[in-house]
Amino acid sequence: MRIDAGKAPGPLPIARPGEVRVLTSIAEVASLTRSLEQAVGRVMVGKHATVRLVLAALLASRHVLLEDVPGTGKTTLIKALARASGASSARLQFTPDLLPSDVTGFNAYDPTQGVFRFREGPVFHHLVLVDEINRASPKTQAALLECMEERQVSVDGVTYPLPAPFLVLATQNPVEYEGTFPLPEAELDRFGLKLNLGYPNHAEEVALLDRFTQEDPLATLEPVCAVADLQAAQAACRQVHVAAALKDYAVDLCAETRRNAAVALGASPRATLTLIGLAQAVAAMADRDYVLPDDIKLLVPWVLPHRIVLTAAARWRQLTPEAVVRSTLRSVQVPTAVAARR
Repeated sequence: MRIDAGKAPGPLPIARPGEVRVLTSIAEVASLTRSLEQAVGRVMVGKHATVRLVLAALLASRHVLLEDVPGTGKTTLIKALARASGASSARLQFTPDLLPSDVTGFNAYDPTQGVFRFREGPVFHHLVLVDEINRASPKTQAALLECMEERQVSVDGVTYPLPAPFLVLATQNPVEYEGTFPLPEAELDRFGLKLNLGYPNHAEEVALLDRFTQEDPLATLEPVCAVADLQAAQAACRQVHVAAALKDYAVDLCAETRRNAAVALGASPRATLTLIGLAQAVAAMADRDYVLPDDIKLLVPWVLPHRIVLTAAARWRQLTPEAVVRSTLRSVQVPTAVAARR
């Protein structure tokens, strides 16, 4: 897996507090993401492709689910991104006894004024780390659905907007199922990407020891941008050109999963929107103002599998959603390079 790093533009000045930045070129977006990648790289060892995918999700305002065994750096990656981006962040440890109000907030009585006042929950931050998301009850998990899709919270009939940008970065352990609750399809569909980090190789693990035995690099990590920069970068990414042929390609890929006889539930229209939005971000990170077919092909293995539900017969044959996605990529014709450009 590879994401083209593109050119090496100069550093982007950090926005001052209260400043609304307007990025005038895709080169500035590429410079911003390069600075973020370098900052996160001072904490993370290896995993460059995964870091770039998470950055693409940040630019496209798509939530991320990191599924891997304990100790592979899931939480460290998310904390490093929060510190480097200058965004406010909160950490939620999901447990079976966690209540929905512990996530969204609640109305508390103020005896001095004789009125009820809303106390914001941890979701009222730009980046929300939800650790072990599958350990909370379905009722508590459902409290995140409105937050993730509408970027708002409704409590006692009153709606409160969440800050922008708003991103949920969740983790779960794929091998320990005791005391867990599987994520429902509606919640999985709200995650733009489902990623894994994997174990480091020998050289990376040695470098990890060298880096963390003397000091914790996360403690000294400084922000390289401000929230205004992130908002401007997200707006700039939405202006990246997507040719009609590539929109057809994304639609055909998702539609093919719905036609597959082994699939009970295929990729939703939300998956199509996610593919295009993330492809625009990947193009901007590569200093391009147009999307290529390779941008979409790169993202498909991380955008579609977790949205696909197989039939019982397919599961009995030990077919996997990943295999269905590989078959889909082979069967759908790729637009030509000429048709994909302006």
